Amino acid sequence: MELLSISQHIIQEIKQTGYLEWTGALTGIACVYLAAKQSIWNWPISIISVLAYLVVFYESKLFGDAGLQIYFLGTSIYGWYFWLKKQERHEKPLSSLTSKQYMAVIATTLLLSGLLGLFLHKFTSTNVPYIDGFCTAISFIAQLLMTRKILQNWALWIFVDACYIPLYIYKSLYVTAILYMILFVLACIGYADWLREYKKMESAEK
Repeated sequence: MELLSISQHIIQEIKQTGYLEWTGALTGIACVYLAAKQSIWNWPISIISVLAYLVVFYESKLFGDAGLQIYFLGTSIYGWYFWLKKQERHEKPLSSLTSKQYMAVIATTLLLSGLLGLFLHKFTSTNVPYIDGFCTAISFIAQLLMTRKILQNWALWIFVDACYIPLYIYKSLYVTAILYMILFVLACIGYADWLREYKKMESAEK
């Protein structure tokens, strides 16, 4: 009976999901799929998604995620420009982190996670400051790597998407939790596709 009650509650919450969350979820799926296929159209669609989720997350008191959408907006505009220039110049489209860059990414993510968590704890009313800060920090770095077409952006997305799913369930954002289950799968596909192409490029250069 308890399981049935929980299922009915989730279904009811999904039915009551607002149009902004649906808009953010559907365009979010579309932009990640297009990014996995290296389509430049992922960026304008991403702009629609982040504007919708800016409002959704702010209203849910996920202030780290809300602030992250502003960053995503800027990086989407930058990524759109950077990918367009790459196409025009016919430059090497994909790259991979060096050992030193790996260490820098890990150190920066941990530092940013702690600072964001502390800020959210001290200055906002969120009840999940450090989890929100941790996920926000990883997303921040992952998005930056994606704008530069760096392979490892997908590994970060896979990890953080898995972290976001229980957070959004806890916040009763069930449509968004389902979205992140789909994004997790798409991120795995994206990583496999980019890795395959990167290996082809490496072989061609030898």
